[in-house]
Amino acid sequence: MASWHEIEKEAPVFAERVKALFDAGTNKTIATLRRDGSPRISATEAAFQDGELTFGMMAGSMKLRDLRRDPRIAMHAPTLEPPADNPESGPGDAKLAGVVLELPHPADWPHGEDAGLFRIDIHEVVLTYVGVPADHLVIESWHTGRGHTRRTRT
Repeated sequence: MASWHEIEKEAPVFAERVKALFDAGTNKTIATLRRDGSPRISATEAAFQDGELTFGMMAGSMKLRDLRRDPRIAMHAPTLEPPADNPESGPGDAKLAGVVLELPHPADWPHGEDAGLFRIDIHEVVLTYVGVPADHLVIESWHTGRGHTRRTRT
């Protein structure tokens, strides 16, 4: 598992592109696991702060209960559509997965004691985009233990 800062150090151009996609909109989509193991999709706000990806959740929310029971998570950046007539100029699609660690609330925490504040220990990050020429996909990824890789699919 890794902090965002570690990925930035190992693959700075890749990390910059992924971060730009996550910063492109306020709402991210997360997947957590329900008690029965089925997935739950929810919206959340997240931010890169001090080399970590952090986010909070309201007390009593189902996604908060999910994460306190099973800390595995996947997060998807806001989706930005590429231009139809020039898909290779689009920014791509970014997602990551890992395990959350609950953080202590800061002194000025306004959300109540039962709300959750988390950071993600990242296991994988994937960036997918249309290649040039627009006849293939490029899949860049970073995985714990393997680092940054790039491959194409036609």
